[in-house]
Amino acid sequence: MTASLPSAIPPFVSRTRALAVASLLGLIVLCLAWELWLAPLRPGGSWLALKALPLTLPLAGLLKNRMYTYRWVSLLVWVYFTEGVVRATSDRGPGVPLAIIEVLLCLALFTACALHVRWRLRSGKVAE
Repeated sequence: MTASLPSAIPPFVSRTRALAVASLLGLIVLCLAWELWLAPLRPGGSWLALKALPLTLPLAGLLKNRMYTYRWVSLLVWVYFTEGVVRATSDRGPGVPLAIIEVLLCLALFTACALHVRWRLRSGKVAE
């Protein structure tokens, strides 16, 4: 007699997916708003807003629940974490709280991706 796999992804795995998508969308919005309106380096916006483009690439994979995407996003996010830490300690004015928010969003995204992969592998829902 063979044990059957659960037909649906467990709720705690679904919550990590929702947190990953929400924090990724939050990072995209923050990067754009920060460099274009909230605290741009130059009046009228900055080319640094283009840093949001790499964050748009994994969005489709997270929405399609692709395991590989969760794995590489957990590596990509450290670039944005590092930028947030550097700017939080070196910027002045409104850039500091924005950098702290960036760091917190990065930590949330990494945690969500790491837990999603771990719990999904444990629950047996490994298929792409």
